[in-house]
Amino acid sequence: MNWNALNILVTGGTGSFGKKFTEVMVRDLHPKKLIIFSRDELKQHEMRVAGFDHPTLRYFVGDVRDKERLFRAMQGVDIVVHAAALKQVPACEYNPFEAIKTNVLGAQNVIEAALDAGVKKVMALSTDKAVNPVNLYGATKLCAEKMFIQSNSYSGEKGTCFSCCRYGNVVASRGSVIPVFLEQRKNGALTITDPRMTRFWLTLEQGVEFVIKCIGLMHGGEVFVPKIPSMRIVDLAKLIAPEAEIKITGIRPGEKLHEVLVSEDEARHARELDDMFIVQPAHPWWRSENWVGAKSLADNFRYASDTNSQWLTVGEMQNLIHEQS
Repeated sequence: MNWNALNILVTGGTGSFGKKFTEVMVRDLHPKKLIIFSRDELKQHEMRVAGFDHPTLRYFVGDVRDKERLFRAMQGVDIVVHAAALKQVPACEYNPFEAIKTNVLGAQNVIEAALDAGVKKVMALSTDKAVNPVNLYGATKLCAEKMFIQSNSYSGEKGTCFSCCRYGNVVASRGSVIPVFLEQRKNGALTITDPRMTRFWLTLEQGVEFVIKCIGLMHGGEVFVPKIPSMRIVDLAKLIAPEAEIKITGIRPGEKLHEVLVSEDEARHARELDDMFIVQPAHPWWRSENWVGAKSLADNFRYASDTNSQWLTVGEMQNLIHEQS
């Protein structure tokens, strides 16, 4: 893709992903214009002061709950990356209407504004918690996935293309367990809900690079899933604080022992490449792209954090944490 001829907009642009996405775009791909769309003017100011003041950057104060503001921000935009969301599981459970307004109705606003503004491609960020969700956050992200994928039926073959990227825990991002462990280490005791728990892991840089790659690959209607390693949470705790006491507190409501990135049901219409899985739409009314050359998956295939073939070693996770610090 010729990125230096494109105008890009990222929602949630002052969040962990948005800042790293901005850094990579300005450093490596040099878009014509990059619009950072977020609702907090203080975070935008702090981002500018921290060095994100490149001439190609534009800061738009706005909320994804406001469709009119989104439509105004998307004028002349070629590609939208939708990263804005309420993502703290307990906060979403305690404030369910607010989670739905941002994660579901906000997704609808992004879709409708992109359609009306003639945006070429929209890539939405999702999460492993959207697969067989057990909490409201996961349920809202599942709804958002379905909305983005099936919105291709509104634009048809030559209109706006909508796809999603779905991946696991991001090392040292805001809300990650790693900053929690680092803080608990000061008191000599770390809390873990269940010693059997596993999670998928990748770095912010890897997540951003994956999203950028998939924008170039997308036809519209795919959920892209990277092949990434797993690690047990108890091993992560021992890595961060080997001398600390580990206290088992019991699994919390809305929490899973293991996460799934591709379910058995999705596997029937998914395909595999060397470095990713591509979940194709179950109802592709708008086109018949079938990813010729990608492999079909075996019956009852399930891509889960506990049965993953890739596992992070202690040394590898140490390097990832060091890279993010």
